[in-house]
Amino acid sequence: MIKILSNNQIREADKVTVETEGITSAELMERAANGCANWLKNQFDPKRPFVIVAGVGNNGGDALVIARRLVESGYQVSTYVIRYSEKFSKDFQINFERLEKIGHEINYVLESSQFPSISSDSVIVDGIFGSGLSRPTEGLALECIELINASIAEVVAIDIPSGMFGDKKSMGAGNVVEATHTLCFQSPRLAFLLSDSGWAVGNWHVIDIGLDRSFVSGADSSYFFVDSVLDILPMFRREKFDHKGRFGHALLLAGSAGKIGAAVLCAKAALRAGVGLLTAHVPKIGYDIIQTSIPEAMCHVDDNLEVLSSNLDTSKFDAVGIGPGIGTHKKTKRVLRSLLKSSQKPIILDADAVNILAEFDDPQKLLNRKCLLTPHVGEFDRLFGECDDAFHRLELLQKKAIDWDVHILLKGAYSALATPEGVVYFNSTGNPGMAKGGSGDALTGIVTALIAQCGDLKSAAIFGMYLHGLAGDIAALDYGQKSMITTDLIDCLGDAFEMIEQER
Repeated sequence: MIKILSNNQIREADKVTVETEGITSAELMERAANGCANWLKNQFDPKRPFVIVAGVGNNGGDALVIARRLVESGYQVSTYVIRYSEKFSKDFQINFERLEKIGHEINYVLESSQFPSISSDSVIVDGIFGSGLSRPTEGLALECIELINASIAEVVAIDIPSGMFGDKKSMGAGNVVEATHTLCFQSPRLAFLLSDSGWAVGNWHVIDIGLDRSFVSGADSSYFFVDSVLDILPMFRREKFDHKGRFGHALLLAGSAGKIGAAVLCAKAALRAGVGLLTAHVPKIGYDIIQTSIPEAMCHVDDNLEVLSSNLDTSKFDAVGIGPGIGTHKKTKRVLRSLLKSSQKPIILDADAVNILAEFDDPQKLLNRKCLLTPHVGEFDRLFGECDDAFHRLELLQKKAIDWDVHILLKGAYSALATPEGVVYFNSTGNPGMAKGGSGDALTGIVTALIAQCGDLKSAAIFGMYLHGLAGDIAALDYGQKSMITTDLIDCLGDAFEMIEQER
């Protein structure tokens, strides 16, 4: 799990590292840029030309070190300095002189007409601005960013795409370099994980530059990137003499007329996620479908033909999931209210359960720490109000998790779990092929099953979103992102478990 540091924390970590190790900031820059240069040499054919585009600050200094290392390794390199200011940073000046000393030509760009024409097979290294940028790009720098974006060459941004802010919303398309890859130092920036800015990052890669480990481990952060769940896996270990009662009994309330498929997908995912016993509560119309399509599940039938209307005793279950395909009928609203008032079990609320909550006058009073909400962006906004941008939504996500004393898993490209303590865990797995009906139903089944097995809501939610995305990644390899369906994802859960096991 990677701690996500702020721009200020990264700068402070740089300072502490320099002081602790007794090195200069230029030597730390050399270390960071060497890591980037090695990545570039491993990634690209040595015959491809590199175009280094540097600013006059420390990000430009990184770019000049990279240029020197590539030249020394025999690569074809052209270097351009965007002179948007007459003031050069100290470390930029040091590396400018080092690059000149080895006989490499450095070209100044004083106006946009001097920006080079870039061939399609070139690799552009973007080092105009780093994460310290605090105001929107303008003038010559902006014009050069626009020219980079107009090219069809691959672009590798150093630390952060130029023009992007690391901790707040950027200006948007046209003001930020649109990178193919971003090589970030020590940890990803928060902006990489949010829809308003993440589109410009491309594929990002963390370059470990050896910042002081004591500082990094002790740095206070509310944000983490989940790149492994191996430490949670022991919660789901199976021993030789275990039996089905050892792995929990989950209850799913799902489906309505025309949407029994949601109940099927949810139940199948729960079973594939390892729950010992599963009961699916559905309207009468779903009885035959559940009994024939999922024989491993027990089916409890509602009194109503088409919608959920019956209150249930949940005392014998270890976890309850409600929402997939249930609709928002007034009888179903009463079921949800009764469930939230009476049940002492962990409850996962998804889809229409979240939509119903949004219609209640007192949703906060009905929830507690044992509740997990799993909305997508539209459901989130219906429940908590429209947001100006993704940073605003993240702020609201944290605030509501704290104020309402609940867990909220906001689904998206980097699904984010917020805890009642205000800590947010971003998921690393998953792909756009999962953006299809039923994917969220599968997640509900998975997480409900995991909570029933381990009893720890936070750990199950983190493990569940990671497992769900990993199964989606495996399905995409097998079927392609365009053609994969939710059933494929569910069928790949076994392989996903196995991949996590193999991390050992």
